[in-house]
Amino acid sequence: MTDPHHSLDRRTLLRYGTGALAGAGLAAAGLGLAPAAAAYGWPASLKQGSTGAAVTELQIRIAGWAADSASHSYVAVDGQFGPGTYAALRRYQSAYGLGVDGIAGPQTFASLNALESSDGSTAHFEFSEFYSHDGAGFSGGKVGSATVKENVRKMMYKLEAVRKKAGNSPITINSGFRSVAYNTSIYGYATNSQHQYGIAADIVISGHTTKSAYQLGERSGMSGLESYAHSWQHMDSRVEHAYGAQSWWWESGTV
Repeated sequence: MTDPHHSLDRRTLLRYGTGALAGAGLAAAGLGLAPAAAAYGWPASLKQGSTGAAVTELQIRIAGWAADSASHSYVAVDGQFGPGTYAALRRYQSAYGLGVDGIAGPQTFASLNALESSDGSTAHFEFSEFYSHDGAGFSGGKVGSATVKENVRKMMYKLEAVRKKAGNSPITINSGFRSVAYNTSIYGYATNSQHQYGIAADIVISGHTTKSAYQLGERSGMSGLESYAHSWQHMDSRVEHAYGAQSWWWESGTV
């Protein structure tokens, strides 16, 4: 018989809530859940004027909080803590019930770590959800597999923001990374699909229309948004990468 203490991990709890505990006849106090991953060595604090690798990591994790409303803006992942990072951090802090001061300190770092899983993915998304549907994993794209994986990780954090803004509604990934071969098999010819770099995702948000998803993307640093007239919503980060499409593409305009 499976030990229920081992069948409910931290990711399960985050996805399904405390109801998962009740269903298993368990009390949270006695569960002994593993703590949130704390793989990143954050400094004591980060604030405007800070620079370096820790700022870069912070920018990756708050990139989905790029704007309050529809805006052609994104958080530059450049290791320079400037006004854009400051504003995005304040939005993140407000959304997660933290002190809103635009300074990343212990409470903010604890909140960010709670969204991280031990394998480098995020609390509500797994790398396997973004694998190419032809079985290639993260291989066979227009950039190397390590770059694809890192790009997917960045997209996961943006989607964590979209999920939060959608009232914590679950998000299904219909299509994440696509190998060149798989992408060609779909379209019949080679295209510059952003999926081939790992910087795009086609999603469905439970209980939300594609129009609603599109609107969430408009304020979550998404520079590529396909028309919401589909059963899924395409989102990508095309302007942030030298190999991306390099121009904003909101097919349905500003909604």
